[in-house]
Amino acid sequence: MNVKSNKKISLTDSYNPLSPSKAAFYSAIFPGMGQIYNKKYWKAPIVWAALGTSTYLYLDNNSQYKRYRRAFKQREAGLQDEFTLDNGNVIISRDGLISAQRTLRNNRDLSLLSTVLIYVLQIVEASVNAHLLQFDTGDNLSVKPIMIPDPIRVEAPTFGLRLKYSF
Repeated sequence: MNVKSNKKISLTDSYNPLSPSKAAFYSAIFPGMGQIYNKKYWKAPIVWAALGTSTYLYLDNNSQYKRYRRAFKQREAGLQDEFTLDNGNVIISRDGLISAQRTLRNNRDLSLLSTVLIYVLQIVEASVNAHLLQFDTGDNLSVKPIMIPDPIRVEAPTFGLRLKYSF
């Protein structure tokens, strides 16, 4: 049953060209705000959790990197570091300190990269979602597959695909 409404829809009701740019702007200013602008409230905590986790990992890896770096510099200067016991025994060797620094620096850099990537992706997601919210999903949009016989090749059926759209 197809019921048509007598309400006329103007171009300003169905399409707001500034909506995607507003959503992207709001997300750039405050992450998650573009999702709230698009009325997708459930996405904002996901954005905050993702950015918070990657930021926490960056800060933690950075502080651990500085800790091992400081110990390495102290050991190279002949001073006692936090990984050397009072009797002169070492808990972590010089190579272990170097390896820990390398690993923590790589983890820190990956955390920073993931934070930036999540930040950019949430801006793009807000903009794309604002575009898609304006997409017409009315009943006039449909796919109607039909079979059209080929009069030239009656004995060998052929299959194909034809897309027909109208506005």
